[in-house]
Amino acid sequence: MTNIALGPSWLDPDYLISTFGLIGILVIVFAESGLLIGFFLPGDSLLFTTGLLVSNGEHIDQPLWLVCTLVAASAIAGDQAGYLFGRRVGPSLFNRPNSRLFKQENVTKAHDFFERHGPGSIILARFVPVVRTFTPIIAGVSRMSYGKFVLYNCIGGSLWGAGVTVLGYFLGQIDFVEQNIEKILLGVVLLSVIPLVIEYLRSRRKSARGAGGASPAGVPSRTEGDGPEPRPRGRHRANSR
Repeated sequence: MTNIALGPSWLDPDYLISTFGLIGILVIVFAESGLLIGFFLPGDSLLFTTGLLVSNGEHIDQPLWLVCTLVAASAIAGDQAGYLFGRRVGPSLFNRPNSRLFKQENVTKAHDFFERHGPGSIILARFVPVVRTFTPIIAGVSRMSYGKFVLYNCIGGSLWGAGVTVLGYFLGQIDFVEQNIEKILLGVVLLSVIPLVIEYLRSRRKSARGAGGASPAGVPSRTEGDGPEPRPRGRHRANSR
């Protein structure tokens, strides 16, 4: 395995797995799924690398089914913690000052995502970095039905946690992937960022549309030089006697 030079070496998935093993993977998945400080941790690339290492028996000796089960359980538990935290802090989260590990803009992005997609955002957010960390918290702040949240959380956590790991496992058995592992992992990181870019562009377009101040459709705005306003036409009855 080779390292991806996209950030600090201690955030490299291979380094994390070789140093902390399966326990480290589960802790990171839990933190990245629902703790405020977990948004910067690797998610997709970590799970993909986990599948790769399970396929070749490096650093991880446990069978694939057990790894997938534990990863999915950690992802679900992380979202549960995020939801309960959101229920506890409530709207005060939106007044929390920025710090090195907390940015108000991340809360706003997750809130907009949740408002746009409704309960389904719990599943969709799993595949959007940063947003997946804050969406369960926003669901708690919004007092989303707990039973509904648990259902969507279990579906999303299983699809993401087990799905990305299994994908890495089977692709890791392909010679081309094994020989170009650094490029493949870089591609996984870039693919995981695409939804975030789309959300950013949508919010920019929405802001620009709101600030445009355009007239309602079909009603042209009047400007100087248009001449006097036309007088209403009607039937006039002259009374001549």
